[in-house]
Amino acid sequence: MSDHWRSSSSRLLGLYCVLFVAWSSVLLGVMYWRVSDYLNDLAESGLQQRAHLFEKFEGQALDDALRDSLRYDLHGAYAYGIFSRNGQPLSGPLLAIPDGLRIDGHAQAVERWSLRSGPIKAPGRALGVETQDGRLLVFVRQSGKLTAVNSIILDALLWGVSLTVLPGLAGWHILRRRPLRRIQEIEAATNRIIAGDLGQRLPISGRPDEIDRLSSIVNAMLERIEQLMTEVKGVCDSIAHDLRTPLTRLRAHLYRTRVGLEEDDPRAAQLDKALTETDMLMARFSALLRVSELESHQRRSAFVQIDVTDLLQELHQFYLPLAEEKQQQFTLRVVPGLSMISGDRELLFEALANLLSNALHFAPEHGQVLLRALDDDGAVRIDVIDNGPGIPPEERSLIYQRFFRGSSDAAQGSGFGLGLSIVAAIAGLHGFRLRAGSAPGGGAWLSIRAATDGLL
Repeated sequence: MSDHWRSSSSRLLGLYCVLFVAWSSVLLGVMYWRVSDYLNDLAESGLQQRAHLFEKFEGQALDDALRDSLRYDLHGAYAYGIFSRNGQPLSGPLLAIPDGLRIDGHAQAVERWSLRSGPIKAPGRALGVETQDGRLLVFVRQSGKLTAVNSIILDALLWGVSLTVLPGLAGWHILRRRPLRRIQEIEAATNRIIAGDLGQRLPISGRPDEIDRLSSIVNAMLERIEQLMTEVKGVCDSIAHDLRTPLTRLRAHLYRTRVGLEEDDPRAAQLDKALTETDMLMARFSALLRVSELESHQRRSAFVQIDVTDLLQELHQFYLPLAEEKQQQFTLRVVPGLSMISGDRELLFEALANLLSNALHFAPEHGQVLLRALDDDGAVRIDVIDNGPGIPPEERSLIYQRFFRGSSDAAQGSGFGLGLSIVAAIAGLHGFRLRAGSAPGGGAWLSIRAATDGLL
C-alpha cells in the first residue's frame, strides 16, 4: 500500500468519496428507473386515449379523423392502420399488424412493424381495438423520443455526479496533503531525535488541532527527558573530570617514588603495577569525557564533504604494517563512483580506526580482515569484516554500551569497554546507522551506513 493511504485522514476522505459515488449511483439508478417508468406509462396512456377516441368513429369518418390526426403529430411518433378481421390492410401507414399483438385494448411492447415507407425495427408500443363497424384499428408509438428523453436525463445525472465527484477528489487530494506533510516533518524531527539530537523538537504549525496538541505533549516530555539526561550527564562528567586531577597527582607521586628506587628494589615491581593501573584509570576517564563530548553534538558545525575512498585508503595504509606483523591478510575494496558524505573527517577516522583495531586484534594469525565501501540503496556503507571468534547474537545489542566487555574481550583480558561506545557516539553525531552481525565465513561484521544525504 502506498504511504499516502496510510494516514487516517486519507482513508476517511477516500471512504467518503466511495460512499458518495455509491449513493450517487443508487440515486441515479432510482431516478432513471422512475423517469423511464413514468414515460412508458405516459406513452401507454396516450395510446389508450387515442384508441378510446377513435373507436367510436366508423366508416369514412374514421378514416378522415385518423388522417387529420397525423397532421398534429409533429414528431412522427404515431402510426396507425385499419385492417379487416382477417388482417388485410385497408388504410393507414401500417401495412401489417405487428407480430404477436393482441387486439384487446391494452398496449404491448413491439420490436418491429411495417410501414408503407418501409419496415421499421425499433422499440415501441402498440395497441389494437375493434371499431364500431367491425374493423381492426391498430396504433403504434415509437419509443425513440422517450428514449431520447431518458438519455438526456441520464446524461444530466452523470454530468451532475461527475462535476460533484471531481471537485470532491480534488478536495480530498488537497486536504490529505497538508496533514501528510506535517507528519513527514514530525517524522524527520523524530529521526534526528532518535539519532541522538535531543535538542530537536517536533514542529508545531500554530493551529490548535490534534497534531499540534500531540506535538506539544511530546515536546514537553522531550524537554524533561533532556533536562534529566543533562543532569545525569553533568554529574558523571563532573565526577570524571574531578577525579582526573587527584589521579594525576597520585600518578605523579607514584612516579617520583618509583624514580627514587633502585631496579632491584622489591617495591619497584609493585609501584610499576600501581602506575599501570593508574594509567588505565586515567585512560578510562579520558574516554568517558571523550564520549560525553561527542554526544553533546558540538562538532556538527565542523562537518565537511568527505571522499570515502581517500579516507579508507589512508586507514588501510595506516594499519597495514600492524596486519603484516601478525601475518594477516588486510584487504581494501571500494566500489568506484561512491558519493561524498558529510561529516567530521577526524572523528570518522577515529571511529573506523576503533573498528579496525578490534578486527585486527581478534582475527587470528594468518587471518583475514576486510575493509570495504559500497553503495547500499543510494547510501554509502562501510564494512569491517574479520574471521575471528565473532560477536554472539545475544551481545550485539550490548556492545555499544559503556564499559560492556564481551566474552571475547574478557577471555583475552583486553580493553575496558569504551572503544565501541566512542564509535556509537561518533555514528550518532553524524546520524549514521551502526550495525553488527556475523560475517559469511564466520567472524564479526560491523558496518557504518550513512543516509542518502549524509545525514538522517
